[in-house]
Amino acid sequence: MNTNTLKMSLRTLIVMLALTLVAQGVAAEPLDDATSGMTGDVGVGLSLGLAAIGAGISQAAIGSAAVGMLAEDSSKFGTAIIFTALPESIVILGALPLFI
Repeated sequence: MNTNTLKMSLRTLIVMLALTLVAQGVAAEPLDDATSGMTGDVGVGLSLGLAAIGAGISQAAIGSAAVGMLAEDSSKFGTAIIFTALPESIVILGALPLFI
């Protein structure tokens, strides 16, 4: 992996982390009677959407690497499945504000 790709990935990760933290803060804000309840919904939707986008980006890179690994050595199928399924846990963590 070249250094420009690594730097861009790190910057993207930091921006997504900051947006997710802001979205969770909006979701955790108590609502009063004056608001229609849309601010909490926007925060939850933003955190879930950003988590899904981040998982999709990471799963694309991991999936292509897993296919390449399986093409070279088919005995590593279990490892490829585990690494491909790991980014999906990010979406589960992004869905937590739905229940809080």
